[in-house]
Amino acid sequence: MVAVVLGLATACGGSGGEGGTTAAGGEDGAPKVTITPANGAGKARPDEGVTVTSSGGTLGQVSVKLKGAEVPGRLSADKTQWHSTWTLQPGGSYQVSATATSPKGKATTATSAFRASRATAATTINNVVPSPNETVGTGMPVFIQFNKAVPVKARAAVEKSIEISSTTPTEGAWRWLAPGESFNGLPSLVFRPKHPWAPHQRVSVTVHYAGVKIGDNVFGAKDVTRKFKIGDSHTVQVNARTDKLVVKKNGRTVRTWGVSLGAGGDVQSDGVDHLLTTSGVHLTMDHSRLERMRPPGKKKGDPGWYDEQVPFATRISNSGEYIHQNMDDPTCLGNRNCSHGCVRSPAGDAQWFYNWSYRGDLVTITGTKRQLQWTNGWGYWQLPFTKWAQGSVLGKPVTTTALSG
Repeated sequence: MVAVVLGLATACGGSGGEGGTTAAGGEDGAPKVTITPANGAGKARPDEGVTVTSSGGTLGQVSVKLKGAEVPGRLSADKTQWHSTWTLQPGGSYQVSATATSPKGKATTATSAFRASRATAATTINNVVPSPNETVGTGMPVFIQFNKAVPVKARAAVEKSIEISSTTPTEGAWRWLAPGESFNGLPSLVFRPKHPWAPHQRVSVTVHYAGVKIGDNVFGAKDVTRKFKIGDSHTVQVNARTDKLVVKKNGRTVRTWGVSLGAGGDVQSDGVDHLLTTSGVHLTMDHSRLERMRPPGKKKGDPGWYDEQVPFATRISNSGEYIHQNMDDPTCLGNRNCSHGCVRSPAGDAQWFYNWSYRGDLVTITGTKRQLQWTNGWGYWQLPFTKWAQGSVLGKPVTTTALSG
């Protein structure tokens, strides 16, 4: 058996630079082991990861460590190459050890110690939705939001860096949203399942953003992980013609009440009647104990101006639509449409829904002459799934991996 161990003083190949290689063995029938980046490299490219190859033998143990923790990687089917699964942490110090054995039993061990480049991009992950450990509805999207737009050339690498798992493997697709398409103005990458999530499961999302090449010689700063839960199946059906709302939990009707939707009659310069409730598949977005409501496109003194504080308001769009407590003529409820576009409800029912609903519950409204645009709030279920998936740079759906434990 021949063992060759390389330290900082005996490294072959590049050192102190951006990468290079370190090699050991290859003589007297011993296999040759090559490690990239080279021993002593001080500015290794994080996006290129770690590669270990063997010629004249097969790799056995490969160990790559960052702060004492093993870095995951994959060994090729013929056991001659190992590559790290994800990119490297900018500025991280790595230690590599690999052993290969020839068919005649001769072995070579090589080591490398290097540091990844510290150059990080100004583009960072600003937020991830849902919140940590939040219980959400079966229609809930997953948002990865950035402080500034991700360059088009970097988007494929960002998509590939995402690891999404769920208790029940679920087909879905990512879509890039421009700031004008995002519900809060942040450029976003959004996952939407093809069909609603199966209830009562856990979901984990990790963006292995650290080391992803974002621009010329600049890289993502750090990884981000978010875990949340899918709760019961909550669905809401609202019919503008019958002025009736039906709530179901796990397929069983649990509550119904009379509502009053938008009266219509205020077509503004954009050609939209802003007093009509939108028909389509909405999602509950957030809850407000007391929401201040004013008409869009109007100022104080204009015809139709109002300024009200409305209790128990559950938002379902970005155009000012809520399921909320009725504050006006109670005879409208269940009989006619009198609201400014919201779903007015009896006080007890509005308060119950406010406390009962999750973010991401499906609310389907029918019977009005105004359609919900897919960019209005979280109206993503308005797009056919095939069209939604076209917003992915990789151009194809993904299936979540099984989440165990």
